[in-house]
Amino acid sequence: MEIMAGGQNTEGDANPSQPAPDTTLEDFGPVKKPKRNRYVLACATLASMTSVLLGYENGVMSGANIYIQYDLNISDLQVALLVGTSNLYSLVGSAAAGRTSDWIGRRYTMVMAGAIFFVGSILMGFATNYVFLMVGRFVAGVGGGYALMIAPVYTAEVSPAYSRGFLNSFPEVFNDAGILLGYLSNYAFSKFPTKLGWRFMLGIGAIPSVFLALVVLGMPESPRWLGMQGRLGDAMKVLDKTSNSKEEYKQRLSDIKEAAGISPECNDDVVQVQKQSHGKGVWKELLVDPTPFVRHILICGIGINFFEQASGIEVVVSYSPRIFEEAGITSSNGKLLATLAVGFTKTVFILVATFLLERIGRRPLLLSSVGGMVLSLTTLGFGLTMIDQSDEKVPWAVALSIAMVLAYVSFFSIGMGPITSVYSSEIFPSRLRAQGKIMGVAVNRVTGEVISTTFFMLYGAITMGGSFFVFAGIAAVAWVFFFVCLPEARISEDMDVLYASYIEWWSAIKDKQKKEVSGENGG
Repeated sequence: MEIMAGGQNTEGDANPSQPAPDTTLEDFGPVKKPKRNRYVLACATLASMTSVLLGYENGVMSGANIYIQYDLNISDLQVALLVGTSNLYSLVGSAAAGRTSDWIGRRYTMVMAGAIFFVGSILMGFATNYVFLMVGRFVAGVGGGYALMIAPVYTAEVSPAYSRGFLNSFPEVFNDAGILLGYLSNYAFSKFPTKLGWRFMLGIGAIPSVFLALVVLGMPESPRWLGMQGRLGDAMKVLDKTSNSKEEYKQRLSDIKEAAGISPECNDDVVQVQKQSHGKGVWKELLVDPTPFVRHILICGIGINFFEQASGIEVVVSYSPRIFEEAGITSSNGKLLATLAVGFTKTVFILVATFLLERIGRRPLLLSSVGGMVLSLTTLGFGLTMIDQSDEKVPWAVALSIAMVLAYVSFFSIGMGPITSVYSSEIFPSRLRAQGKIMGVAVNRVTGEVISTTFFMLYGAITMGGSFFVFAGIAAVAWVFFFVCLPEARISEDMDVLYASYIEWWSAIKDKQKKEVSGENGG
């Protein structure tokens, strides 16, 4: 209803065929997106910073394992276990984080993640033997797993729907920033005596964990968790700060009330809520008796997490110095500098991806990313094979191999890396989101564990170049899977309709093909 300056109601007098007197050319343009809420942006940023912990642990071990092997005189298999088992340890932390965050809240779970990682870093820094080091690695891995799980959950729950995709890419951004910090630590302490250098590389990770734990205490609690605890008044205060309009505020509050079993008319500060069943019925809906819609999103969620790791990113992040050594860089300083370039490139392109997600869309960006990964992995395999087959140094193959490693992490970071986390959060409707996310993380971690621990055996059997040809083949299969199975993601509340139409579309194509084949056979 439009009120003119004189206070008269012009709704009845307005001529629908003529524009309003105050109409400007801007009114005929596209609908403007709401401005990003700075308070939400700050909360999402601080929460996502906890992902630095897991990134640092993975990045720093890529260089530290070379000095550890020399100092402790351990075998390649022991190195592979030291590097790869972190994925299983983080899986333990991720599994525990779901229940812990329900008990003590999202915010204090992030504090716990920092505390556990602090203890693990100290243990690794003072390790005197391989067993002691593995214990510290386990503790730090559990802390990293807590951060891996809780940061996206908090970010999704505090974010408005329109910016959820953008903000859900933040944990991946800070994970890459952690990897870069780990590479910087490798380079900074590589000049120290061997016995001290790797211990400083690992132990220095305790410092950011303390800083992050203290920063998190200044953040608000997740409005969804507050509502599930019956603290409706506190939830409404947080929603008021994190919503851009009254309509959005009412919709988010209604969703929380529905999830907590609170009457829509109730606005009391404290409400008695029923004890949650922790998703027993959801597991049945996901695994025992899924509908075609649920089965499809489950396949998509598991598939994208599997292919993210199976296409070789864990190998490149964890074994970059060894890859560059195989490519012809022999000096320790040169290998660490080249590895540092990998971390810098990965971080820059993940930042680019955060701004492209909403403009280009998940599906086009993902297909472009994986297509680039296939090309760069194939070329990398070719370059390394040329180096391996030649008795003399081949400068062009060395340069090509280094360029293709950087190209691979660029293509990965601009699509596959951030979209895996974002897509996994968006495709599942709210009632299935937590359990679906857990399954995706489990597949992701186990696949990363298998790939990283078997890499030594793989390239020992078929050469380093052959290994990257294998990863290129897996990435090619991933591209076909994404093209066939994954539609463009939207906000999860709309996914039932989106996937139902997508499944019907593919079913219609299959029925048409069957009829054509039957007609040809009959003819």
